[in-house]
Amino acid sequence: MDAVLLSRLQFALTIGFHFIFPPLTIGLAWFIVWIMGKYRSTGDAGYQRLARFWINLFALTFAIGVASGLTMEFQFGTNWANYSRFVGDIFGAPLAAEAVFAFFLESTFLGILLFGWGRVSRGAHFVAALLVAVGSTLSAFWIIVANSWMQTPAGFTLRHGRAELTNFRAAVFNPSTLPRFCHTVDGAVMTAAFFLLGISAWYLLRGRQVESARMTLRASLLVALLASMLQLGLGHLHAIQVAHTQPAKMASFEGVFATRDHAPMLLFGLPDARRGIVHFALSVPSGLSLLIAANPRYMVTGLDAIPRAERPPLLLTFVPFHLMVLLGMFFIGFTALGVWLLWRNALYRARWFLWIACCAVPLPFLANELGWMAAEVGRQPWIVYGVMKTAAAISPTVPAAHILASLILFTVIYAALFIVWVAALRRAILRGVEDPAPVAGTEVVV
Repeated sequence: MDAVLLSRLQFALTIGFHFIFPPLTIGLAWFIVWIMGKYRSTGDAGYQRLARFWINLFALTFAIGVASGLTMEFQFGTNWANYSRFVGDIFGAPLAAEAVFAFFLESTFLGILLFGWGRVSRGAHFVAALLVAVGSTLSAFWIIVANSWMQTPAGFTLRHGRAELTNFRAAVFNPSTLPRFCHTVDGAVMTAAFFLLGISAWYLLRGRQVESARMTLRASLLVALLASMLQLGLGHLHAIQVAHTQPAKMASFEGVFATRDHAPMLLFGLPDARRGIVHFALSVPSGLSLLIAANPRYMVTGLDAIPRAERPPLLLTFVPFHLMVLLGMFFIGFTALGVWLLWRNALYRARWFLWIACCAVPLPFLANELGWMAAEVGRQPWIVYGVMKTAAAISPTVPAAHILASLILFTVIYAALFIVWVAALRRAILRGVEDPAPVAGTEVVV
């Protein structure tokens, strides 16, 4: 058994499972801000009921996300001790900032959202919703800072066999932080929008809570279209950054085997790493050079310029990337069709569209996972790009058998957690938007 492979599989399992939840909570938090703003300005009890419904779903998802994230962080000290020792001076700072400035902000004001009904004013409740959304977004920022530093390290020096921080600002705003943060947050908004869209469509198909479902459907559909279209631009900017800072990853994304100008943009194909060709290639001539530099003569680095030992696993990088892009195109087309139906006053009668909306709920989650897979596998064989190899980062004293045992245990626990989450969501959705339970005290108006 290979301890390096097992450690990578275990971390992939834990972070892959954990990454189901934060995108949904980030996007859902901002929707709750919108609905709480409606309630604050109108005092309409219908908005209150709707807000409480979505806050409960948010809290449930937030709790599972926290539980799944703990094991991920502990692995740095168990399976990746050499890595923790090498980058602890740098990696610990954003993780500490995430806990101090983001997680506690989010969790504290979530308590007010859940238990403040009848005890604080509508204005205070709205502010609590806003701070929960800000906290969840800040949490994403600091986690992405830590991961982006691994992708494009900056603001450090190597001293006594360790990476030591020399410029905090340069480390935080390393070349990939802002492109990845914007790309990820927009994906989170899209995930929540499709989640809302699918649940609202289900209520309309069942003829339940029609008025609130129509309102949520309209809002989530418009947001989903805007977020999907925005992702085109954000993904493009991120791709430019990857092409300049991680050329091996870009070459794997696009199946570029030979360094060349007029590099084509591959629409479809199956790369063959052994023979160095792409089978069944369908491409846009000069498309990749134009996208990266707006110049068909731009020289795109191919895998031939990368030592074989430093090339990413090709298919595990290429396939997730292209599936993610394909899903992105579907999101744009589907939501544009929905907005057209809305404009024609035919959306609520188009049962086929509502059924597709229900079935499409998992797709943004899948797109998030595929994007993460492409980004992380595309960094290999480096754990810190160009600085430290993944094979050198594991804990030398942890036997492979122990890693395998914990991997099996985590798989069982995560499967149980996922079943609990889905069952609890199903129960809450079937129950629907209820009249608020009586609470002690009188809610203040302002």
